[in-house]
Amino acid sequence: MSIIIKPIITEKITKDGEVFNRFGFVVDKRANKIQIKQAVEEAYGVSVTDVNTMNYRADRTVKYTKSGLIAGKTSAYKKAVVSVKEGETIDFYNNI
Repeated sequence: MSIIIKPIITEKITKDGEVFNRFGFVVDKRANKIQIKQAVEEAYGVSVTDVNTMNYRADRTVKYTKSGLIAGKTSAYKKAVVSVKEGETIDFYNNI
């Protein structure tokens, strides 16, 4: 099971990474904090101190158009904000 799906690269998360050593990831919905911690430490070679998780629900929308009603839905996902040890960092752009 692949725990980490993709990193989150937004202005807010990038600022948190620079100031507070916190990084965001979209993770598997079934993963717990211990599994997320182990996956990040293994993938990026850093020491994780704290893991916070949030479950986002699927949002449903209805659009009224000339051709009628169009129903849509965004995907549900789980987000993890990982704090790493001070002095360590994760570089998403030059990770080879």
